[in-house]
Amino acid sequence: MKQFLGQVAVITGGAKGIGGACADRFANEGANVACINLADPINETHAKELCLLGIDAIAIHCDVSDPVSVQEAFETIVRRWGRIDILVAAAGVYSGSPLPEVFISQWQRLIDIDLTGVFLTNQAVAPTMMNQNSGSIINISSIAGKTSWPASIEYSSAKSGVIGLTRAIAMDLAPYNVTVNAICPSMAITDMVINDVAPIAASRDRLSLEEYYKNCSDEVPLKRFAKPSEIGGVAAFLASLDSRYITGQSIEVDGGQIMS
Repeated sequence: MKQFLGQVAVITGGAKGIGGACADRFANEGANVACINLADPINETHAKELCLLGIDAIAIHCDVSDPVSVQEAFETIVRRWGRIDILVAAAGVYSGSPLPEVFISQWQRLIDIDLTGVFLTNQAVAPTMMNQNSGSIINISSIAGKTSWPASIEYSSAKSGVIGLTRAIAMDLAPYNVTVNAICPSMAITDMVINDVAPIAASRDRLSLEEYYKNCSDEVPLKRFAKPSEIGGVAAFLASLDSRYITGQSIEVDGGQIMS
């Protein structure tokens, strides 16, 4: 039984990584999917692949830090399907500079995408879900929102902000039967980790990539990185009928790394 048959899921950062895995999961469960991303060729290819599962999927070019771009994207989605049942706000970037090297432009870009982008997409979807008196919003935060490590100034700040934002929006939307939760993953096997996080951190710590990956895995009780599909599975649970009494939570999906 496909639990999201006929529903509409919107995934920011839906071309690949955690967002891509969430799009895959909801499409496999019968939802029509809108993938929002700036990487147009990858996003369009992914949407076409999702259509092969027998659902309707579209790729939408959207800058989540731009209010006009976000509003236009959500208007397009509502015109196409008439409703939105699920939002996964997964778009994000990483920099990784120590405090003296964080330029204001770098700070602002990351906050604009990783925090303001979540606010704008949550705000844009809210009227539709309020009118429906139903919906699920899942914001992708990070364990960096609950703890920190060196050279994570703007990233940790943004991801902490996502947790607070999630709680506040959950309060506003609870009267409309809309749940709002955050997922806080640890390191997952994504392009962002492989191309950005790992090389920057390994170089900073004067480690080889192999040494860095081993050190990170050793910090996790389960001794491995997360698979993006494992984050997608938690997102599916938070959008399902089984989780209708869960809202305002920030759920760690970290292999037991911080156990707070």
